[in-house]
Amino acid sequence: MHSAEKKGNSRPAFLLAQVGAHAASKFAERLAPLGLTPPDAGILRLLRVTAGLSQQELAAKLGIHPSRLVALLDELEQKDLVERKSNPDDRRQYSLHLTEKGEKKLEEIGHVAQRHQEALCAALSLEECAKLAELLRKIADQQGLTPGVHPGYRWIKR
Repeated sequence: MHSAEKKGNSRPAFLLAQVGAHAASKFAERLAPLGLTPPDAGILRLLRVTAGLSQQELAAKLGIHPSRLVALLDELEQKDLVERKSNPDDRRQYSLHLTEKGEKKLEEIGHVAQRHQEALCAALSLEECAKLAELLRKIADQQGLTPGVHPGYRWIKR
């Protein structure tokens, strides 16, 4: 391998992309036995912390077109993980809530996410893992990324 290739492969931007793509793929594999995708898991997590959002508000938080979100929510509703309730303040809108089954599924997702993080960071000490998280948070903040929201929702084609 040429030194230029080695240098390019050790640049932080490349390594972030490489590890990020690997981590996303592995997380999807780990969620598959639960019958869920990473976007499903993200929606459930957001609805836990912001119950009662309208579909439009959730779409804005995720940075996804509302019509694409409808298909995701329909699937989650069919699985009895999310329910749409009439909004008492605006009868034209629905507020979104986790069902009891959705809450339980979110607990399972939490266990999967914990195992995923442990596997992904197995080469690091606890201190190194904390430092890595701190540095990545700093980059994410500087880049204007929404905390807790994966930017991949923009590319969903459902």
